[in-house]
Amino acid sequence: MSNPIFGVIFDLDGVIVSTDNCHYLAWKRMADEEGIYFDRTINERLRGVSRMESLEIILERAQRPYTDDEKQAMAARKNAYYVELIGSLTRADILPGALDTLSYLKERGVKVAIGSSSKNTPIILRQIGLENAFDAVADGNAITHSKPDPEVFLKAAAALALPPACCAVVEDAKSGIEAARRGGFRAIAYTPTPRRLTNADAEIHTLTELLV
Repeated sequence: MSNPIFGVIFDLDGVIVSTDNCHYLAWKRMADEEGIYFDRTINERLRGVSRMESLEIILERAQRPYTDDEKQAMAARKNAYYVELIGSLTRADILPGALDTLSYLKERGVKVAIGSSSKNTPIILRQIGLENAFDAVADGNAITHSKPDPEVFLKAAAALALPPACCAVVEDAKSGIEAARRGGFRAIAYTPTPRRLTNADAEIHTLTELLV
């Protein structure tokens, strides 16, 4: 019998707000400057992956090796482009059903948190007006291991003062689902477009499916 759920931990990008295109455009600009081929198919492999790991995927098509210092500079350049792009985010960019779902859970005494590998989480939440909407936020600034390591979700659960078994994780990426499973959480795959995420305990296509 499943444990009752007292907390829900949401990934940020692609679940609460869509910044996918901002990421893509920033990586694309950086890759183009370096003469490295990059398209939206490759971009799909970056879902839920840390900045430096994403860069390594992009560099698979590079024509020359890059030093660690060059890689750090490239990642910083991409992030500067990304921060510039997310500066235009507003409350209108919150994904459908997110606000209703958060209100519903809070009204029923369920704690809510963000568990994101993004170091830009505070900026994004501030831009969309949700900086005070969650009981806890764990992000890339507080972890040393990115998904599929469960560290970010474990930190979020600890901040909620709840054991993982009593928390559900809502994720749109395979690495996030794997992280949730490794950490002992109930893993809910959020797939608004047909895209099967294996190993999830449940799959939803709209956030309002949580309102049951």
